[in-house]
Amino acid sequence: MSNTHRDEHLVIVGAGLVGATLAAILSQSCHAQNLQITLIDRNSAPILPTKEPYEYDPRVVALTAASQQILQNLGLWQSIEALGICHYQHMQVWDNDGTGAIDFHAEDIGQPRLGSIVENRIVLDRVLSCIDGLKNITILRGQGVKDIEQGETQATIVLEDGHRLNASLIVAADGGLSTVRKLGGFKVGEKSYEQSAIIATIKTEKSHQHTAWQNFLSTGPLAVLPLHGADERYSSIVWSADTALSDELMTLTKAAFDENLSRSLEGRLGQATTIGQRYQVPLIARHAENYFHKHIVLAGDAAHTIHPLAGQGVNLGLLDAASLAQEINRARSRDLAISDGSVLRRYQRQRKHQNAEMLLLMQGFKTLFGQRAPMARLARNYGLTRFNTVPLIKNWLAKQASGI
Repeated sequence: MSNTHRDEHLVIVGAGLVGATLAAILSQSCHAQNLQITLIDRNSAPILPTKEPYEYDPRVVALTAASQQILQNLGLWQSIEALGICHYQHMQVWDNDGTGAIDFHAEDIGQPRLGSIVENRIVLDRVLSCIDGLKNITILRGQGVKDIEQGETQATIVLEDGHRLNASLIVAADGGLSTVRKLGGFKVGEKSYEQSAIIATIKTEKSHQHTAWQNFLSTGPLAVLPLHGADERYSSIVWSADTALSDELMTLTKAAFDENLSRSLEGRLGQATTIGQRYQVPLIARHAENYFHKHIVLAGDAAHTIHPLAGQGVNLGLLDAASLAQEINRARSRDLAISDGSVLRRYQRQRKHQNAEMLLLMQGFKTLFGQRAPMARLARNYGLTRFNTVPLIKNWLAKQASGI
C-alpha cells in the first residue's frame, strides 16, 4: 500500500446538499492529500434570514436517522439544531375516502423522534461552512456546463464561458434534469407520476403538535410537515395532486386555496393559511440504468428521483454522497484512480439496489392510494386499520420511514 496519494482532480457539478456533502466528507479524510476538488453551480450560496418576522424557506427536508448520522459525523448537527429544526415524535396517516388510519409514535420503536424537519437552506449553509476557505476546494458559482470531453485517463469539462477544467472524475450532482447526465449519454428510465406537487409554508389555527400529518386524497397525498419555532402553528405542505387539479389549485386566489387546503385536512389543524408564495413541481420517477460511465458518476437526483410522499429523496441522495465518498477514500488508500471501474462499480452496487427498492415502494403506495374503485377503497381502509393494530408490522414501517 502506498504511503502517498496521486494527484487527482475531482469535479462536482452541483453544490446543493448532495454535492456539498460529498465534498465535505472528503475534505475531512486523511486521504484528501493531493486531491483537488472543484464544485460548479449556477446558484448563489444560501442566505439565512437575519430579520423579524422570520420568513421560512418553503423547501424543507425530512431527515432520517441515517442522514442525521452523516451530519453528526461532519460535526454539524448541533449547529443545525441551533439554527432551527423541528423534531417530530408522531406521524398520522389517514385515507380521505374512508376510515382507515395509522398512527406512528417514536416511543413505539424506542427512539426519541421519528425524524427531523429542517429548511433546506439551513442544512446547506452548515455543510458549506465545512469546506469554506479550504485550500484544496474551489467553488465556481454562476457557471453552467456546456460540454464534456471524455479521454482515456481523464475528462475535460467545458464551461459556458469557455473555461476548460480537466478532471480525474466528474460527479453529476446537478439534479433531476442533470446536464452532466445528458452530456454523458446515460440511459434513464423515466415515467411521469401524472401529478405535480404544490409546496408552501402555512400557518394553522391549531398547533402542529410536533406531528407529521398525511392525508391520502383520491387525487394524491397531502403532507403537512411541522416547522421549528416557538409558535408551533407553522408548517410546510407538500400537496401532490393529479396534474389537472394541481394546475387548477395554482390558479386559485389565496383565500380560495386556503379554504381548499383546510377542507382537505378535514379541520384537523383548524383553519390553514398560506404564508408567502406557492410553488409547483412536476413529479417524475427517474432511474439511471447505470450510475457511471468512464470518468462520470451520478449521485442524488441525477441518478434517481422519486415521489415525495415519504420524503426520502434527499435522504437517498445523502446516502449516495456518503457511499461515494467512502469508495473514493478507499481507492486513494489503495493508490487506485478514483475513476477506476472497480471503485465506481462498488458504489453502484451499494446504492442502486436500495434506490430501486425505494422507487418501487413509492410507486406501490402511489398506485395503492390512487385506486378509486369501491372495493379497492374498502380493502385499503381495512389494511390500514389492521396495520395499526399489529405492532410488529407498524413498527417495521416506522423504522423504514425513519431510516433506522
